[in-house]
Amino acid sequence: MNVLLLGSGGREHAFAWKIAQSKKLKKLYIAPGNPGTAILGENVNIGINDFEEIRKFCVEKKINMVIVGPEEPLVNGIFDFFVNIEQIKNIAVIGASKTGAMLEGSKDFAKEFMQKHNIPTARYKTFTLANINKGFEFLETLRAPYVLKADGLAAGKGVVICENINNAKATLTEMLNGKFGAASQKVVIEEFLNGIEVSMFVLTDGISYKLLPEAKDYKRIGDCDKGANTGGMGAVSPVCFVDDEFKQKVCSRIIEPTIAGLQAEKINYQGFIFLGLMNNCGEPYVIEYNIRMGDPETEVVFPRIDADLLDLLEGVATKTLNSRKNKTHDETAVTVICASGGYPDSYKKGIEISGIENVDESMVFQAGTTICNDKLQTSGGRVLAVTSLADTIENALKKSYESIAKIKFQDMYFRKDIGQDILNYKK
Repeated sequence: MNVLLLGSGGREHAFAWKIAQSKKLKKLYIAPGNPGTAILGENVNIGINDFEEIRKFCVEKKINMVIVGPEEPLVNGIFDFFVNIEQIKNIAVIGASKTGAMLEGSKDFAKEFMQKHNIPTARYKTFTLANINKGFEFLETLRAPYVLKADGLAAGKGVVICENINNAKATLTEMLNGKFGAASQKVVIEEFLNGIEVSMFVLTDGISYKLLPEAKDYKRIGDCDKGANTGGMGAVSPVCFVDDEFKQKVCSRIIEPTIAGLQAEKINYQGFIFLGLMNNCGEPYVIEYNIRMGDPETEVVFPRIDADLLDLLEGVATKTLNSRKNKTHDETAVTVICASGGYPDSYKKGIEISGIENVDESMVFQAGTTICNDKLQTSGGRVLAVTSLADTIENALKKSYESIAKIKFQDMYFRKDIGQDILNYKK
């Protein structure tokens, strides 16, 4: 089949890498893609939210399937756009409908959905500038630390954890006054959940589902989880505390009620569900839903999937997912992000990257890169995701860090403690 993949990050490079292995693939296009995806398919200079140009391209190239990498086009309604145009309505779009995308597009919508369908999550309330004093009162009913979330999309940076009540009230005021723009016109305040976080991933056709390998990612910029939140500085899969008992609880208490809730509310959902979970003494709670695969989690999840990804996605499109084969490799996957110096604050772009060609024991997924004057250069904060597979987490980490030692660009930064908490984890 002819496939159009939307996106340009490390996640999309991992998607392209996995799709390129499929026996069902005829031609892969990536819009807009990056220098890494260009090796695996044909990059197309179309923006992810330019629905009209995407429509024209799909017709011209006889596209059979559109795979949406990032959340923004889904929140903006690309699924509905295709369904409602006769010329392209038979092209499969892998992703949630606009209403389904509200699970990520609105924290308030997601929390209300969870509450309605008895899905375990933290106690919460939502506030606007008009009732900010009620927000202050609700904060007084909670114990520190305090969790404040921008209601809308904020590029992964809309969650603030405050250690004391005065800071929480000041942060609430800043957020409602535009700290995250329109995304924080409403703010969800919720109780802090103790435990250890894990990301779990589901592929669903709206009826049945396949559970994909889990992952643990590392959001803070600094070692030992210090410093500002980022889009993710690394990831590990599998996760030692996600045993069969925990998975069963997640399936019965969270995944199945989520899919049943979508059906009950007649919400069309054909794609990935990313569950950000807290493991609290072996009990799972939902921190957040995302409507797409994570980044950098995709870079460790996809290498562990022992199945034809296009075959699974075809099952989603035809609502025959239940009959498709899905296995998981036993090996451990680790990815470490190489970032621009200064990220997640200001950083330089256009810095030459060298040494990727010398890496032979890891996969280097490109995220913030570009080609200029025939040279590979940095173009973003998170530049590369260096992923390794091995029989143990120790060996996978060793491979990734040895591979990183071969890569050079000015002010390259990476965390040196990825996976250490997993190595030291005790029940």
